[in-house]
Amino acid sequence: MTVSTDKGAVAGVTADGVDRFLGIPYAAPPVDARRWQPPAPAPAWSGVRQATAFGSRCMQPYGAGMSEDCLYLNVYTPEQRTNRPLPVMVWIHGGGFSSGSGADNDGSLLAKTNNIVVVSINYRLNVFGFLSLPGLSNQGAGNYGLLDQEAALRWTQRNIRAFGGDPRKVTIAGESAGGHSVCALMASPSARGLFTGAIIQSGGCPSHTAAQAAARGKDYATAAGCTDPATSVSCLRGLTSQALEAAGRGFIGGILTGPLPVSGTPELPLAPADAVRSGQYNKVPLMIGSTRDEVRGWALPFANATKEQYERAIRLEFGAQADAVLAHYPYSAYPSPYTGTYAISSVWDDSSVFYGLGGCQYQNLTARFAARQPRTYFYEFDDPHPPAYAPGGSYAPPGFDPGAPHGSELPYLFPSQASTLLTAEQRQLSDAMVRYWGSFVSNANPTAIGQAAWPPYRSGRYMSLLPGDNSHAFKTEAFETQHQCSFWNSIDYDWLTLNPDQLAQRASS
Repeated sequence: MTVSTDKGAVAGVTADGVDRFLGIPYAAPPVDARRWQPPAPAPAWSGVRQATAFGSRCMQPYGAGMSEDCLYLNVYTPEQRTNRPLPVMVWIHGGGFSSGSGADNDGSLLAKTNNIVVVSINYRLNVFGFLSLPGLSNQGAGNYGLLDQEAALRWTQRNIRAFGGDPRKVTIAGESAGGHSVCALMASPSARGLFTGAIIQSGGCPSHTAAQAAARGKDYATAAGCTDPATSVSCLRGLTSQALEAAGRGFIGGILTGPLPVSGTPELPLAPADAVRSGQYNKVPLMIGSTRDEVRGWALPFANATKEQYERAIRLEFGAQADAVLAHYPYSAYPSPYTGTYAISSVWDDSSVFYGLGGCQYQNLTARFAARQPRTYFYEFDDPHPPAYAPGGSYAPPGFDPGAPHGSELPYLFPSQASTLLTAEQRQLSDAMVRYWGSFVSNANPTAIGQAAWPPYRSGRYMSLLPGDNSHAFKTEAFETQHQCSFWNSIDYDWLTLNPDQLAQRASS
């Protein structure tokens, strides 16, 4: 089938009742003089462009098929459509703003089941998308990747009607860094009017300040061998993409020291967390949630930690509050082997010290959203044994119980991401989640016919997503009890600034 866009016609492919249009350029290739510049309009083409293969992945530390020429998106739309325009979901992939692509998330199941249009996008990553350095560009420094996302949303506004979609009914959705992106877009004045709903999965509202981003940029230039501030920009522009990527390993850092959107900029004048707190954000209907054991897999550096090492780590992290934390999370309360991992990950999960992810601070973030937007819906993914998922493969060593870790809900929405087949009960959960997500995209309310009702957060309830036919809305008090929120909300503490391996090393020295 062929569809006309504002830049030319594209021909897609149909399979299993879904029309797929892959690798459509939504902006000009950000190469040569366009490197580290805001996205520019894509050039027009003559004839019919074949949209049957994904575009290149943006530059990242591992994988194949990478290129700086990577600003492409994919459209999944039901083969059989009515004349009525369909709701649209724009998916923003995760990967710590350093890896991943729109090709990782096949939107066919969501599109076909719910009669919606799904768009998945690439955006610039790592130093190509989030580098800030004086003189790099007149606009967008540190936020090129965020501006790419906005450019993809503008493409959607201009073109999605040709694919059967409704530009007046666009929901942005993302997981991990994609979820962070959704919050940043909600806080961005330049994104206002580009979407009417939002889904944040295991993401929050972290950001760097302009000063932090500039310091990171200076360190990166030094690592790349461009040490003279007067010539560092021209020096970096003269390097190959491979050399820039190789020098960017330190820029990526770790799970808690990597790139983030940059506040104090025209596209993000307020830090997203401050924008939510002050009410200066795009107050669209929101579905937000996390997995029960978000950070357990990242706590594996503590797998062999002794009681003394665990307690030392807690003291390094929580200082004067450490005794109270240890009283609530004693080492002896967790099974072996991997006692240290289970103990410290429980602390991290409940306290939300990973960028405010999961647990009590995450519930508080949801409450701030809900205070200004009554159509706010909260969930926790609680399958105790989902397919072990991690970018690049399973990270579960023998005998380790990963629980429901970060990203483990993705195979239930995008089955191609499952590392193992879902059980019959997990397929039931997958069916339910696909319909919940689709109902929210269509109606700004996740409650779907034939499934357990999902009331808004203001009702004092959240949805626990469980295998089989067991998903159920519980009182938020149950969430607070499970995560010991009365304790965490009673003390002052900061987000963790050391990566898990660094903290484990300090605790053992």
